[in-house]
Formats: sequence, C-alpha cells, structure tokens
Amino acid sequence: MKIGIIGAGNIGGNLTRRLTALGHDVSVANSRGPETLGDLAAETGATAVRAEEAAVGAQVVVVTVPLKAVPDLPAGLLDGAAEGVAVIDTGNYYPQQRDGRIAAVEDEGLTESRWTERHLGHPVIKAFNGTYAQDILDRGRPAGDPERMALPVAGDDEAAKRTVRDLIGELGFDTVDAGSIDDSWRQQPGTPVYGLRAGTEAVRKALAEASPERPADFRG
Repeated sequence: MKIGIIGAGNIGGNLTRRLTALGHDVSVANSRGPETLGDLAAETGATAVRAEEAAVGAQVVVVTVPLKAVPDLPAGLLDGAAEGVAVIDTGNYYPQQRDGRIAAVEDEGLTESRWTERHLGHPVIKAFNGTYAQDILDRGRPAGDPERMALPVAGDDEAAKRTVRDLIGELGFDTVDAGSIDDSWRQQPGTPVYGLRAGTEAVRKALAEASPERPADFRG
C-alpha cells in the first residue's frame, strides 16, 4: 500500500521502519521539512516529503504529532489522498505535560480523537496511542504466538477500521475493536489499557474497566 506518515518522532519513525520493511511505499513528513529526514529516508527507503505532500495518493495516512500541533497542520492535508483513505490518529492529550488546556476536550467532553477529526475534516481511526514506540520494532509476533500483543482500535468507519486492523496484524499484533471514536476515551491516557502489554482477552477486560472520568494527571 501507499502510506503517508505525518510526524517522524518515536512512533512515526518506527512505523516508517517497520512498514517499509514489509514492502509498503511510505512517504514521511515532519514539521521541519524533508531535508531533516535524510537519515531516516536513507535507512528505510521511505520518501521524505513536505507535510502537504504526505497524503497524496495514500491509502493509509498516519497522523502522529503532538495534539497541540494538530491545528497547525496544513489545510486540505488529505485532499489528495486515495478514495476511502484510512486515517490513523496516534495522538494523546497531555494538558499538564505538553499540550496546554483544550476547552473542547475539557468542557465539551470531546474525545481526543474526535477533536483531531474535526480539525482534519476527515474520520480517523485511533490506534497506537498507548503503544510503546520500541514495541513496534521489537514485540511483533506471528499470528497464534502466545506472546502476541493486542492493540485497541477505535473508529466509526468500519472499512477504514478493517484496513487499519489488517495493517496492525501485518506488523505482528492482534487487535481489539474498541468501538467508535466517541468510545475512544476507553484507551486515552490514564486508562487501564493505555500502555498495556497483553493479549486480546486482557485488552478487552481493560477496555471494559475504563472510567469516563479523566484522571487528575490528564486534566488541564
């Protein structure tokens, strides 16, 4: 598949490494320009591009930037993407640590991904937000392996969700359907599933045990 990755931090960089190794055609962008991504491009064979170009022709786009940076993404970011593009949001809201207070999340009760979706103007699939970046490189296992981890995946577009779940399966992880984007509070920071390294049943249990009340450490 043609995949665009917007954000080349720990998650974006390691997804670039694994997805190119699987044979996908990856374009990667960051906020500083393609000239700063030469090492990653040389290492992986990915194409370093400007953010405005990352989604062109892409069947999957990964948005993996700090939440506070989402409003600064280029307008029309997804205009040139393939029809039916699946957009993965890996983001998390860290009001005290990084992002500052976002009123729509705090006062209106929007999930983090619903807020991101509104800025992008396109439905998103929430995945990888509670995954350790190094695990993307190190913890993939074949299907059926008893040590294979499961990741929660939330979203409203069932076809896009299936595309994302299949891609995560290629990376060596099982998935659990975590519901809609309005349900995605169950995998936000501070919930039992966030950062959980476990299999399918444990992930389902953790999702079920989540509380809708945002923990104090993750309130602005």
